[in-house]
Amino acid sequence: MRIRIPPNENSRRFVPQCFLMCAGIVLSACHPGNEEAKRLGRSCETGDVAACNELAVRLQKGQYVLRDDGRAAELFDRACEGGVGEGCASLGVVYQRGAGVKRDSVRALSLFQRGCEGRGMEGCTRLGILHRQGAGVTKDVTRAAALFQQACDGGDMLGCGQLGSLYAAGEGVGQDFSRAADLLQRSCTAKVAFGCLGLGRLNLAGTGVPRNDSIGADLFEKSCEGGEPAGCVERGVVLEEGRGVEQDFEHAAMQYRQACGQRNGEGCARLAAMYDRGTGVSRQPDRATTFRRRACEYGHKESCEKPKGA
Repeated sequence: MRIRIPPNENSRRFVPQCFLMCAGIVLSACHPGNEEAKRLGRSCETGDVAACNELAVRLQKGQYVLRDDGRAAELFDRACEGGVGEGCASLGVVYQRGAGVKRDSVRALSLFQRGCEGRGMEGCTRLGILHRQGAGVTKDVTRAAALFQQACDGGDMLGCGQLGSLYAAGEGVGQDFSRAADLLQRSCTAKVAFGCLGLGRLNLAGTGVPRNDSIGADLFEKSCEGGEPAGCVERGVVLEEGRGVEQDFEHAAMQYRQACGQRNGEGCARLAAMYDRGTGVSRQPDRATTFRRRACEYGHKESCEKPKGA
């Protein structure tokens, strides 16, 4: 004798949900991107170093493959040794950030040089940034400008953004706000967070473009969302001041906290000031001291305690 149990409301919902989940898994497995990743893997194993480089990019992003920074580093290394300039540049970034490997700034510098020489344009940009900062190499802004120009001409949009920022500041090149606006716009349109940051600053100042605080605030938001900590700081400032957006101290504090979490000293310093005043956060002098020390650690010299008698 069969006993039939009538379906309840939960079981009615579960069946279609389960079906949709299973269907989604099947469709994902059948997606052309998965097949392309498999093809790249096979080609890489047979000695196609360009395929190794492309597969490494996908492994870094988790694009139709499981994300694996360690494996990506191995494949970038294989591509670099095989003469792929982009592979050397990407491996340099991996060592600079310590993603899947132990951080090694000296090796990163060497890889950026190899990448740039091998027409890996990101290598030229990264090398230019080091020359601009004087990090591990002689500070040489003119050399940085030449490297950014080379990278930008080769289609690297971060290079265009970096070059645009030099034109805006008049560093290593003659100051030219119109040229800066054009380069930063190209970079931002390509969804480079640094480009949106620079373009936002021009909009706030009205240099190279008509002044527009609201556009500037939107560009800072894009920059922050794109992973540029300085964009989060600038977004926090306009929120704190109510420039182009409604004044919102709590949201400003959140933006500074996000920047501080990405080792941006100014973000930590501004968050410390908010804890000192109790603006957007509850007043906590101890927390202010903690964030001020962190700001100093991250290079914000104004936050460092001055020696006694100075």
